[in-house]
Amino acid sequence: MPRAPHRTFLPTTAPSTTAPITKAPITAALALTLTLAACSGTSEGGDGAGEAASSGTSPVAEAGSALDLAEVCPATVVMQQDWQPEAEHGGMYELVGEGYEIDTDIKAVRGPLVAQGTDTGVEIEVRAGGPNVGYQNVSDLMYLDSDILIGAVNTDQAISAAVAGRPVVTLASQLTLSPQIYMWDPATYPEAETIADVAAAGATLVTGGPLIPSLLAAQGIVDMDQVDTSYEGTPQRFVTDPTIMQQGFGTMEPYQYEFEVAQWGEPVAYQYLHELGYAIYPEPITVREADVEAQAACLERLVPILQQSQIDYLAAPERTNSLLVELVEAYQTSWTYTAEVADYSATSQVADGLVFDDPATGVFGAIDGERVAEVVERFVPALQAAGSLPPEVDVDPEALYDNRFIDETISLGE
Repeated sequence: MPRAPHRTFLPTTAPSTTAPITKAPITAALALTLTLAACSGTSEGGDGAGEAASSGTSPVAEAGSALDLAEVCPATVVMQQDWQPEAEHGGMYELVGEGYEIDTDIKAVRGPLVAQGTDTGVEIEVRAGGPNVGYQNVSDLMYLDSDILIGAVNTDQAISAAVAGRPVVTLASQLTLSPQIYMWDPATYPEAETIADVAAAGATLVTGGPLIPSLLAAQGIVDMDQVDTSYEGTPQRFVTDPTIMQQGFGTMEPYQYEFEVAQWGEPVAYQYLHELGYAIYPEPITVREADVEAQAACLERLVPILQQSQIDYLAAPERTNSLLVELVEAYQTSWTYTAEVADYSATSQVADGLVFDDPATGVFGAIDGERVAEVVERFVPALQAAGSLPPEVDVDPEALYDNRFIDETISLGE
């Protein structure tokens, strides 16, 4: 599944994996927190729910309320994801209401945009990325197609986009920390507790690109001559050569390899890369720079809806997970995705501490400017070393994000 660090500001809740992991269940207290947060809704203008337009439909938002997007947004709000449908994108797909249609030509789902049980009066279209768009960067797609309002653009990609003259601005996060991992066979490396331990044993690191290895090499964790960037997204290499270390998502591959990859069928050990400085905001809510002003009236209502939708998804992921599985089956690509993996991912996002309120403000989805500045400071040299940026560049961290549309009342309540 291809996806393509100074002061430690990251929390210590996510585990360093020393042996095969069994996910701890979401505790009753945490489940209650998510449920209460999911019930809170957005604060502006009440819940905005009016009468149902017809039997069997969601109630329509009251005109002028916080959930009325028809007044201020495009008739269809187009959102571009960076990969195939998966639970890591659950907060976006959560907004697709009943009565949706699936476009198998462009690999998109289209339907009423329903927030907190209320029809907002506009349509939503969520487009899959990755191989469905020729592996083009989301930021590039946003400039090629002006219909796209919201894109899921990782912080490192936003840096490259700014340098390329296609600036994008992050307005909110849904996942707070990246689920990226490097994983290894615990039977081959029984004493290994970290990526550094496995690298020190001489393991080849099989990954999809040089950026993260460059970050690790700068810390003395790996040597670049250990890196093999030929990872193509299948289990074959890992299964046939358990001496390697391989990229993945901690919210996906550990379950797949133990329960769905028949040739393996054993636990894997792994460590989250955010623990080692891969501190990007993963797939955050992002717009073209000009749209911060041009679409301000829409974004003032839409961004809080997107903050809340991630909380709503994690509190009750079943409906959206069913949609994700349905989409993958309908798109008929090489991507496979089961309901069990989707459930594992939703649980892992919470249990592994990948989703939490901004520590500085206590607000869910708010962007930490200091964190963005440190990502720029660390990633620009790494991107230059990888050949993705020219030698002389000047990236302003403050131009990469804007918290003006954040609803400060939205919180997980931790």
